[in-house]
Amino acid sequence: MLDFTKLTRQIQGLSQHLTSEATASRQRLELAQKHLQGALERQQELVQQQQKWRDRILFINATPLEPLNTCITIPVPPKVHTVIATDGSQISPSHHEIAYCYLLNIGRVVLHYGQNRHPLMDSLPEIFYRAEDLYASRQWGIRTEEWMSYCRTVSEATVLGELACSVQAEIAPVPTLAMVDGSLIYWFLEQLPIDARNRILPPIIEAWQRLREAQIPLMGYVSASRNIEGINFLRLFSCPHAVPDCASYCPNQQEKLTCKILEPLRDTALWSTQLKPGQRSLLWRSNARILDLYQDQPIYFCYVHVGSEIARIEMPAWVAENTAMFDQALGLMLAQVQKGQGYPVAIAEAHNQAVVRGGDKASFFALLERQMIKAGLKNVGTSYKEARKRGSIA
Repeated sequence: MLDFTKLTRQIQGLSQHLTSEATASRQRLELAQKHLQGALERQQELVQQQQKWRDRILFINATPLEPLNTCITIPVPPKVHTVIATDGSQISPSHHEIAYCYLLNIGRVVLHYGQNRHPLMDSLPEIFYRAEDLYASRQWGIRTEEWMSYCRTVSEATVLGELACSVQAEIAPVPTLAMVDGSLIYWFLEQLPIDARNRILPPIIEAWQRLREAQIPLMGYVSASRNIEGINFLRLFSCPHAVPDCASYCPNQQEKLTCKILEPLRDTALWSTQLKPGQRSLLWRSNARILDLYQDQPIYFCYVHVGSEIARIEMPAWVAENTAMFDQALGLMLAQVQKGQGYPVAIAEAHNQAVVRGGDKASFFALLERQMIKAGLKNVGTSYKEARKRGSIA
């Protein structure tokens, strides 16, 4: 139990800290707006420097594909359309349970608008219990729990590709959007050994290729984004050197450098001052190193004022480069946020279908226990530690 009497003094200190941070944040935001205007005047020059010195720049930054002051109103979507989304959840493996295994549950949602068709809302569970599923990742120094989350990412993409193509085959062609929760840039892949990475990324790219062939746009919706790729482009403007050769001039990026004066300001904070509800920012191309492995599907992104927040919207290049597809997909995305009162309703429903609640988990292990006893296994049960925690008298 928490001792709130002891916490009170610490809470007071926290509130004072947050007050001072709010003041500093306003100052950084004002400075960022000035840098944005200065970078706009030198945008072509900065992009040329960025491309020329890419291998010498030591921080992740994005390339603007439109003027930095771009603010475009998103068009109204067609009334007849379909939105598809997937999301995943899991039961993690535990040595204290009756069996060491894990379960992935992928929620599926298909919402038809203006078509007089019933929606699809269900989930696909899958149990992993074989040695190659539980222990293979340890050869790369990856814990089973971590590997499970990576496999969930693959399943979400694979199910989305299969579901979208099957839906398109069943109905007359209508504007369709496939959505996922979170970023399409899988930053965690940078830390994985090549063999492990080759188990994760190719199935995802293959699923995206299926969507591309079916001409179904894909978008990743990132709420409360902490990304700073756009802000980092402004670091090129504030660089005190003739060229942004970080490797020579500033090899230690942990130091307090002149170009880092805007840290820890986020992209969303800056674009909240530029965008009105229903508008999008300029398009950016991410230069994350891991995207070199994405074949011909680099990731573009923009920021959208959805009313409740500034959301980061990511999509493969083939979506962004098709102007008609891009505009229509953004309209469908914004409509989803409005229907969901601040968050895309299809993604929210996919999450609700996928989430494994406490009662579901208990029922799963009860079912597993009955099957194990039926199979003739003895001494089936949880560890004494788990049993004691569940039956605590505290």
